[in-house]
Amino acid sequence: MTPPAIAITADTAAPGTPLAHFWSTCVGAGRAAEGLRATWLEHLSTVASAAGFRYVRFHGLLHDDMFVHRRDPETGRVIHNFQYVDDLFDRILDTGVRPFVEFAFSPPDLAREKGTTFWWKANGAPPTDLTEWADLIRALTEHWIARYGIDEVRAWYFEVWNEPNLGPFFRGSRSEYFELYAVTARTLKEVDPELRVGGPATSNFVPDGRFAGEHEDTSQHAVVAQAEDLDALDWRPVWVAEFLAYCHENAVPVDFVSCHPYPTDWALDGHGTTQQYTRAADATTRDLLTLRRIVEASPFPRAEIHLTEWNSSPSSRDHTHDHLPAATFVVKANLESIGLTDSLAYWTFTDVFEEQGAGDTAFHGGFGMINYQGVPKPVFHAYRMMHQLGDQLLERTEGAVATRDSATGALSVLAYHYPPEVWLAPPGSFGGRETVEGLLATGAPRRLRAELTGLRPGASVTVEILDAAHGNAMAAWAGLGSPEPLSRDHVAQLRKAGHEVGLVVRSADDEGRFVFDEDLTPWSVVLLREV
Repeated sequence: MTPPAIAITADTAAPGTPLAHFWSTCVGAGRAAEGLRATWLEHLSTVASAAGFRYVRFHGLLHDDMFVHRRDPETGRVIHNFQYVDDLFDRILDTGVRPFVEFAFSPPDLAREKGTTFWWKANGAPPTDLTEWADLIRALTEHWIARYGIDEVRAWYFEVWNEPNLGPFFRGSRSEYFELYAVTARTLKEVDPELRVGGPATSNFVPDGRFAGEHEDTSQHAVVAQAEDLDALDWRPVWVAEFLAYCHENAVPVDFVSCHPYPTDWALDGHGTTQQYTRAADATTRDLLTLRRIVEASPFPRAEIHLTEWNSSPSSRDHTHDHLPAATFVVKANLESIGLTDSLAYWTFTDVFEEQGAGDTAFHGGFGMINYQGVPKPVFHAYRMMHQLGDQLLERTEGAVATRDSATGALSVLAYHYPPEVWLAPPGSFGGRETVEGLLATGAPRRLRAELTGLRPGASVTVEILDAAHGNAMAAWAGLGSPEPLSRDHVAQLRKAGHEVGLVVRSADDEGRFVFDEDLTPWSVVLLREV
């Protein structure tokens, strides 16, 4: 079946509406200690330069290997040590990126339980002493202000914890998290009322009552496991309404609301086995619309919305992340969600990531836009291309947007071909690449007719194409015989191939009109840009 053509027009004189690049606001990374490595910092510099990311968020700021807090075993005296944090934050700021601070998890000498999750044994448990916790938050924040200045620190965001609704991340109750949030938020505001704080940083949306009480009720997973149509269910953000009600009733400040709208669910199938369920390709947009309505109807209608983790799946061993469909999904989901959020943070920018330990191979399905050896994956180009769009939206249609740069007047069009035969978000490809290879073989070409008018006569227009043959490191790796491990020559070749999208420069006609009228192969992304 031939899908209908994508048709879009952009004129330099057309009225436009403001277009915030929320996709470039924030990007994720694994844990703080990984950020002390040269490779991590090189990758951050690369994505910041190419995709314009302004903030980076990561776990483990207060973990054992950052040495921020300990008690002297002989005297019981509390010792704060911020040298590692200084090193990390100095280097992040030097790249032009700011920290989106996640206060988590508990330092070892404050943790109710230790080593609850991840290969690096995060202490996902409430602090045993909230006064001592508050003293740490106050001391660290005041240290940042003294080191970087109040204006700089006011530009940061402060998020309390990560996914406290999930047992491995928070060995406590919902009420305990709300109390922890209140203590943390009030402490920050005592330091400076203009510091921005938010939460509850909960996990993916659910359509059942598993998180309606103090602790997760896994019997509620049956709603998903037994559903004939997942998208007919009422998917809701976890704890958000209750969190906002609690903060209102207890006069606790909230500057932003955060959660993690992965388009998936991990649910028990009734036999004690956890299954991954993939939702529809438009699940992200529908979830953000639901969240937007909840916030606007709450006592905090002006709170910003930050989705501080997001990807096609929450697995760092999903081969789909390495392939072209992940990039097309990123473009589709972001362009369809314009106007609904202040950030949608891709998890993560790099495969320097150790929640399950290091990946065994160069392409192991890690979250990163860039693999460990510095090879860009197709999703890197998805963010780079979106960053090239203007700040005024001229037209939006299914499969494309047209924009204008308010400073230069330059026009641009970004289009993508997400095959209609694939009505789901890209399903996870675990244990092998068979699922994602099946995706790549799905669909028929789709026509794109894009017209730019009002240009200078003969103006140059660049045409960039991301497809199976261009900017696709996995195809280049297969062409080399899928070598493992990679030699230095392999790395150099794959870095070059990964960066090389199809690029041609064409010209407008004598009347200032440019027309692109060509077929797009399935999963391709095309950027037209006046230069």
